[in-house]
Order: sequence, then C-alpha cells, then structure tokens
Amino acid sequence: MESSPHIIIVDDHRDIRDLVGKYLAQHGYRISMAEGAVALRHLMERHAPDLIILDVMMPGEDGLSICRQLSATSQIPIIFLTAMTEELDRIIGLELGADDYLSKPFNPRELLARIKAVLRRVNSLPPQRGISKSNTLRFDQWILHVGRRELLGDDGIAIPLSTAEFRLLNVFLDYAGIVLNRDQLLDLTVGRTSDYFDRSIDNQVSRLRKKIESDPRAPVLIKTHWGGGYSFTVQVERA
Repeated sequence: MESSPHIIIVDDHRDIRDLVGKYLAQHGYRISMAEGAVALRHLMERHAPDLIILDVMMPGEDGLSICRQLSATSQIPIIFLTAMTEELDRIIGLELGADDYLSKPFNPRELLARIKAVLRRVNSLPPQRGISKSNTLRFDQWILHVGRRELLGDDGIAIPLSTAEFRLLNVFLDYAGIVLNRDQLLDLTVGRTSDYFDRSIDNQVSRLRKKIESDPRAPVLIKTHWGGGYSFTVQVERA
C-alpha cells in the first residue's frame, strides 16, 4: 500500500473531502485531507504527496494563492476543484501551475480518470535536476530570483517575464541538459488541456529567447532538436 500514490485533498467542505477521499481510497490511493492552507502545509512537512486536489474558493488563503506558492517551489501536480465556471478563472488556474481543472458538481469517476491521466504524464517525464529548489539561480549572464520571479542581468537590470515565460524558464533550469519534447514542456508548464496545442510552446520559446539570448536568431542557451524538442545547454548554479 505504501507504494500507491499519495493524494492530499484540500477543501473547506468536510462532506466533499470525505466523499472524494473515500472514493479514491477504494481505488487504491493513499489519502490525506486538509481543510485549508495551514493544514496542508503541516501535512506536507510530514508527507510528500504525489498529487494535490485543491479547492479554489476557500476562506483565508484561497487555492490560487496556494497553487502559486507550490508551483514556485515544487513540481507536485495539482488538480483544481471549484464551483467557478468562468473561462477566465479556469485559465488563471492553469497559468498559475494547475495540471487540470474540474468544476463542481463533478462525477467522481471523471475525477479518478483525470488523476490517472495526470499521474501517467508526470511519471513519463525525465527526472529533473532539482536545481530550482534553490531560490536564486545563475546561468550564463543571468540571475533568476525564483521567489520574486525576477530575472536580472549582470548589469543589475531586471528583465520582465510573463507568467508563461517564467514557468518555461524555470522548467529549462530544472531539466538543464535534458531534451524535452513539446508534450513534456506542455505538461510541465500548463498541463495537457484542450486549450493548448504544441505550437504554443514554440511561440513561448521564441519569446523567451528574445529576452535571454545574445542573438535570438542563433540561440546558444536554448537548443532546438529538430523533431525532438528543446534543451537548455548551459550550466545552472545556485547563486
């Protein structure tokens, strides 16, 4: 049983926690439950979850804030549960780092299918280097302050990064020296959803190159592997 995936359910409604927890436990998952951000952090001090099911609308610190913090410091996959159905709310959740999104009310069987799909994608990814657990990373002529989401050049001038550019750069630093195909980059940055397609990664890489490459037309930091994806080619160090 210890080898089965460990899932933490975070929801301020006890009936939802109990219902989802019982259903997933019946399908072989190890389950922990938290009613909010404080309880989640206490659990994560003792357990390393394989996936977090996270309610968006909670009193105090909401799910979007929790997701933002988790995405900046870990690669733990997150599935949002929420009563909100607005398209903008869903996109914001995915941009912050959620891997999938399910609106309430939902069928537990659909949630189970999404959990299996997310874990299958995560397990198919290459092992990361783990460097980005440091809050300050140095590569080439750049310093990335992860917590502040700030990219500085050797001259001390900050280069603005969009959420998508920051997440993509953070992934490249995590997997420096490893070739990642488009599907893997999508999994690691926005999750695999019908709203994104593989060429969106090409566009993001192009925008990121314009900000960090000396000559974006002849890139040396982010190498293209024709038919295979991209790799980050320079050494990454904790500053």
